[in-house]
Amino acid sequence: MSLEQLRHLLAGTLDALSTARSHNVRARELLDDYRRVVTEVQAQAQPWLPRELDSAVEQIEANDARLDTVYGLLTSYDSRL
Repeated sequence: MSLEQLRHLLAGTLDALSTARSHNVRARELLDDYRRVVTEVQAQAQPWLPRELDSAVEQIEANDARLDTVYGLLTSYDSRL
């Protein structure tokens, strides 16, 4: 594989990673909106929120951290090419 082919593949991977990060951000925004809506609708001192909501937020944050790590590794690799 030539250096140019490798750079092309790496650029495609970085683009896909950027798309995944955008989707992750949007998923987090939707979960935050859901939490706000449920809380406002119930208007209680301690509103009921599904247990899965916290797990989903934690998973989104973990995914975001993984995506940041992968992005850092790939950009570092690209800079060394």
